Amino acid sequence: MNERVNQLLERWMPEYTAMLQRWVQVPSVKDSPAEGAPFGVEVRRMLDTAREDIEGFGFETRVFDGYAMDATLPGRTDEVIAVLGHLDVVPVGDGWRVPPFAGVLEGETLLGRGAIDDKGPALAALFALRAIREAGVPLKKGVRLILGCDEESGWQCMAYYMRHAEMPRVGFSPDASFPLINTEKGALHVLMHGRLAAEGLQVKELWTGERMNVIPGVSTALVEGGEAEAETVRAFAERTGLPVTAEVTPQGLRLTAEGIPGHAAYPEGCRNAIGLMLLTLRELGVQGCLRTLAGAVGLEYDGASLGIACRDEVSGPLTCNLGILHVDAEGGVFATLDCRCPITADLKALDETARAHLSGFTFEPSSFTPPHHVPADSELVTALLAAYTGVTGEEAEPESTGGGTYAKVLAEGVAFGAVFPGESDLCHQANELVSLPNMLRAAKIYADAIIRLCGE
Repeated sequence: MNERVNQLLERWMPEYTAMLQRWVQVPSVKDSPAEGAPFGVEVRRMLDTAREDIEGFGFETRVFDGYAMDATLPGRTDEVIAVLGHLDVVPVGDGWRVPPFAGVLEGETLLGRGAIDDKGPALAALFALRAIREAGVPLKKGVRLILGCDEESGWQCMAYYMRHAEMPRVGFSPDASFPLINTEKGALHVLMHGRLAAEGLQVKELWTGERMNVIPGVSTALVEGGEAEAETVRAFAERTGLPVTAEVTPQGLRLTAEGIPGHAAYPEGCRNAIGLMLLTLRELGVQGCLRTLAGAVGLEYDGASLGIACRDEVSGPLTCNLGILHVDAEGGVFATLDCRCPITADLKALDETARAHLSGFTFEPSSFTPPHHVPADSELVTALLAAYTGVTGEEAEPESTGGGTYAKVLAEGVAFGAVFPGESDLCHQANELVSLPNMLRAAKIYADAIIRLCGE
C-alpha cells in the first residue's frame, strides 16, 4: 500500500462526502428522451455534474452524446485498464424514512437512492485515481474511468460507447460486493401479455412494478367484492401468516399486499409483493392468465413451478423475479420475469420451458445475456484480491453472483466492491445507504489495486 495515497484519501473524506451528497441529490432515474439526453434530463444533469467535478480535479473528460463519459489517468504506455461505474439509479419505490434524493447524513452513514448503487463506489474509484496522481505514483499502464447512464435498464450506454470509443480489454466494475466477483450468471428476460378472464373474480385495477430487476415491496389492487370477500382475505392472511389486507370501499374491495423489496438477483430474505397479490387473487377465485401466473410463480424465486429450477457448482442456483404486473383499463395484462441463470444453463431451453408453463400468455422476443467468467488464477483476479487483503487483512476467494455488472462488456472484467462482507446491502431497496468509513476503505483498496495492475 502507498501511504501517501492513503493519507490523501483520508484527508479528502469531507470533500468526498459533500460531493456524494450532491450526486445523490440528482434524481437520475431513466425518463423520456430529450435533445442531448437519451435517458432523460435528470440523467443528463447527473452526467454533467460528474463531468464538472471530474474536470475540477484536473482530468480531461470525453462525453458521448449523453450516453456515457470517460476520464483517463495516463500511464507510460498506451495500454489502459477500465474502471466502469454508472450514474443512473432505479426508481425510488416504497418505504423510505428519509427523502430519497436528499443525501441525508446520519452519523457516518449517507442515505439516498444511488448511494451504494453506484454513485458512492464510482466516486471512491475517482478519488483513488486522484490520489494516485497527486502522490506521483508512476504508472506503466493508464486507467480509464468510464461512467455509463443506462446500467439499470438496457445498457444502451455501453453499446453506444463501444461504437464511438475503444473499450479496454481488462478492468473492473465497483458495482457489487467485496471481496471480488469473477462469475456472473446469465440473464433471461421474459415479457408476456394476456387478458383478464371474463369468468371468476374481476380485477378493476392492478399496477405494480416499474423495473423487472426490482423485487416490489407493495402491491395494491381493486377488485369486485364486499365483506364476504374481505373475510376470505382475512382468513387467508391468518392461515398463511402473510401480510395482505382487504378494505371494502364504494368502488369495490381494495387489496394491499406487503412484500420485502430487494434486487432481483438476491431474492433470499425478500418477499415479492406481486407474488403475494397473485396468491390472494387466486384465493378469491381469479381465473385465466392471472391464476396461471399465481401457480407458475407466486412467491417462488427458484423457478420450480416454471420447470426451470437448476444450479451448478460454480455459480449456484437459478433465481426468478416477477418484477412488473400491470392491468390496463381494457383488461390487458403485462408481466415480466427476470431470471438469473447458472453459467452452464441453456438459456433458450429455459425460455421455452418457462413459456410452456404460462398458458394464456403471448410473448415478446425474450432477451438473453450470456454468463461471464474470469478464471480465479488470472493476473486480474489475483492482483485485486491481494489489494483487498492488503487493506483489510482478510484472506478472500472470488465469488459468483446473479447480478449483472459492466464487467460483462470487458473481455476480462470482474466486479470488485463496494459492499463489504457482513454489511447490509440495500441496493434497489428503501433507505439505500453507504457507510462513509467503508467507502474510504474501498477507495484505498481501489488505489492499491490500480497500483498493482498499472504501476511501474
